[in-house]
Amino acid sequence: MMKLCKKLIIFLSLFIFLSCALAAKPVSVILMIGDGMGFEQIKAADYYFYGEEGRLSFESFPVKGSVTTYSADNDITDSAAAATAMATGQKVNNGVISKAIPGDGSNLVTLLKRAQQDGKSTGIVTTTMVTHATPAAFASHNLSRNNYAEIAADIFTVTKPNVVMGGGGPSAGIVTADVNSAGYNIAQNSTELRGLTGELACGFFGDGHMPYEYDGLGDYPHLNQMAVKALDLLDTSPAGFFLMIEGGRIDHACHSNDLVRAVYEVKEFSDTVQVVLDWMGSRDDVLLIVTADHETGGLSVTSNNGVDVLPTVTWSTDYHTAADVPLYAFGAGSELFSGKMDNTDIYDLILLQAF
Repeated sequence: MMKLCKKLIIFLSLFIFLSCALAAKPVSVILMIGDGMGFEQIKAADYYFYGEEGRLSFESFPVKGSVTTYSADNDITDSAAAATAMATGQKVNNGVISKAIPGDGSNLVTLLKRAQQDGKSTGIVTTTMVTHATPAAFASHNLSRNNYAEIAADIFTVTKPNVVMGGGGPSAGIVTADVNSAGYNIAQNSTELRGLTGELACGFFGDGHMPYEYDGLGDYPHLNQMAVKALDLLDTSPAGFFLMIEGGRIDHACHSNDLVRAVYEVKEFSDTVQVVLDWMGSRDDVLLIVTADHETGGLSVTSNNGVDVLPTVTWSTDYHTAADVPLYAFGAGSELFSGKMDNTDIYDLILLQAF
């Protein structure tokens, strides 16, 4: 009996090892970042829209974890350093966009660049300006997140992702005619977005950040509509693609301690995750990761007041905090993303599997 048990254990161990070895590896990677979205922002949105926790799309993912977010020079990160950590696997000082600082100041190789080197198509989609800190860290390099014109030039004339969508205009350091001259087809409203085609495609929706969901978008697209179009444009390469999608205005609402706008942004981010899931269907070659760059506002939900009534909350700051943020993973290779990790581990685990 003892020998039989030992053989069974050996057999099961071998089976598990072979299953992991033969498991589908991702050809394409979708990294979705809710800027400023901590655990409490998720809870607040759940309570307001559903009256209970656990109802947002990504909360049903089979793999869950948490992420530390400190930067190289501060326990409390900013978006530039946090996005750089995820994009490059390296800690940098606050305000730095994918450069080795501290270090020799050289350009750090991003996931987007790794994908391009593997022949994959690439894209960034956001509700902020496309040159803002989080998208910038994946598609450019700069000493300061505030050098929007330099970042724009880097994105559209050097890195050249296949798809770039979000806020544009002079406030973002973007001259639309220059982007068009660089070979990009450009959409500037929802109607034009639906007809957008081309190997290089942009959507610039307004001057600066896109409007809050709560205030209405007019003829600009929702994040979920931009995501669907980006997926359609990118899913043409046999080598797959890398796409970063950011719900960027969660952070802005939380800086203002504006709960109603924050929960509407979280809900739209969740709806965008759902349309990505619907697009994935039964595919076994796509890895989807949902996380945040940091928590904003020091939000604490103290009472659930039911559907369509804002929960009772407290805020401890109008800036970021050092709180860990959530991570959810689904699809090919997602099992590696469970438990507690650092934001630099996201880069390492994606690189290990997909590039």
